[in-house]
Amino acid sequence: MNPVARFCLLIIPLVLSCSGSLQTFSDRHTNVDLNQYKSYAWIAPGDTVLNAERKDKLYGNFIVQTADTELQKKGMSVDIHNPDALFIFETKIEEKAKYTRAPVVGVGVGLAGPGYYVGGAAPIAGGELLSSTYEEGLLYFNMHDTKTGKLIWSGGATKPLKNSDNVEQIIKAAVKNILKQLPIKHKTK
Repeated sequence: MNPVARFCLLIIPLVLSCSGSLQTFSDRHTNVDLNQYKSYAWIAPGDTVLNAERKDKLYGNFIVQTADTELQKKGMSVDIHNPDALFIFETKIEEKAKYTRAPVVGVGVGLAGPGYYVGGAAPIAGGELLSSTYEEGLLYFNMHDTKTGKLIWSGGATKPLKNSDNVEQIIKAAVKNILKQLPIKHKTK
């Protein structure tokens, strides 16, 4: 299965669940021991130039710095000349729709006597399907083997966003939770 299809299969259940919390996911190539990777470098998405400035990535440097901190806690080190792995990240903000059903309001009448009860109810309003929109943020990382160029690990997070959210705090939590799922641990010096 190609990486894009695998990513789509992972993300669809997360998109459908519209809770306000941060949702993380990851996937890895099962035939590869990720502990063999000790050094890494970054590739800017859509570019061949490392660490290129991109105006559409307002928080790009913050994401890289936060990820560097988490990867170094795992014992990995940056090596821009001969890395074992290459990381690339992507961010997106998408408008999503949320559907709810309006409550049904009904009127009922009943008649009762000794040993019997007759009643009935009829809906008079409600039950309509209502839609509302919200924005959802997505951050994901892909890790590639430098020798083969193959995708060996990917991880990401999604979260519904509000205007009042502290974006840097969300990014920091997302990066930490995503990279916590990267099964690499080397002794730190």
